[in-house]
Amino acid sequence: MRDFDHFLAIDWSGAKGERHRGIALAIAEAAGGPPVLVEPPPGGFSRAEVMAILKDDLPANTLVGADLGISLPFNDCGAFFPGWDCSPSHAKKLWALVDEICESDLYLGASSFVAHIEARRYFRHGRDEEGEHFHLPGAITREGRFREAEIAQRAQNCRPVSNFNLVGAAQVGKSSLTGMRMLHQLRGHLPVWPMDPVPKRRRKSGGSMLVEIYTALAAREADAALGQGRGARTKLLTYADLNASLAALGSPPVDAVGEIDDHSSDALLTAAWLRKVAPEPARWEPRFLTAEIAWTEGWTFGVL
Repeated sequence: MRDFDHFLAIDWSGAKGERHRGIALAIAEAAGGPPVLVEPPPGGFSRAEVMAILKDDLPANTLVGADLGISLPFNDCGAFFPGWDCSPSHAKKLWALVDEICESDLYLGASSFVAHIEARRYFRHGRDEEGEHFHLPGAITREGRFREAEIAQRAQNCRPVSNFNLVGAAQVGKSSLTGMRMLHQLRGHLPVWPMDPVPKRRRKSGGSMLVEIYTALAAREADAALGQGRGARTKLLTYADLNASLAALGSPPVDAVGEIDDHSSDALLTAAWLRKVAPEPARWEPRFLTAEIAWTEGWTFGVL
């Protein structure tokens, strides 16, 4: 696997509005040192500002990890939206469909997609409001549909939530749909693994790539390296806890004390985790990732 010089982790947000304190960016350098937060503007980053960074301001040879789902379940029934004649055949067409339907939504929002007369039938919208296609016929659980990568996450003691779920603090559906709009608008500027081939190393610009990340995986792997378990807890809310996890990943500590918000700690820890695991060939060749799954569902980087 080729080398990267920089590792940028993005804790993304699908919330309504222009600016989001829930968006955090942190970068770790291959040369070493602690991960560093990218200073947000007043009020927090907008999604458009993050997209502009990825499009125009990335240092050469940066591996970008974005905490969002780059696709929806497909492999379980051979379609994203079974029964809908507009269901796309692969992930990049899915991005285009979401962006087209949400063209009038401000700030890379995705409200129009989840309200669409056909699309809404596949999502959970409230505790007691589910589209008739949120579950597959004969489904054993009420959790909704999962991608192959999310099934593999469970085997690594993570607890993913279906990207068709729009309810609850752990839901990732809204962030995934807003992220798909960004990915569509970044086409031609930033390749996305595993849909695109890994770009060659460049000297002055380019050579960068985006991967989907799951910050809970980084936290759990740091936890395992520490030789202790936090059970369901994957959020680090003090610099002491963060620095202990960074040390477990072989990273120098962040020079700060006291409390830290979970978005910033997620970004900092995951940037250091990306730096540690990116050289491992197995992370790029998960055993259940086929060419078809790569093209339709994508994969979560680091999930084996």
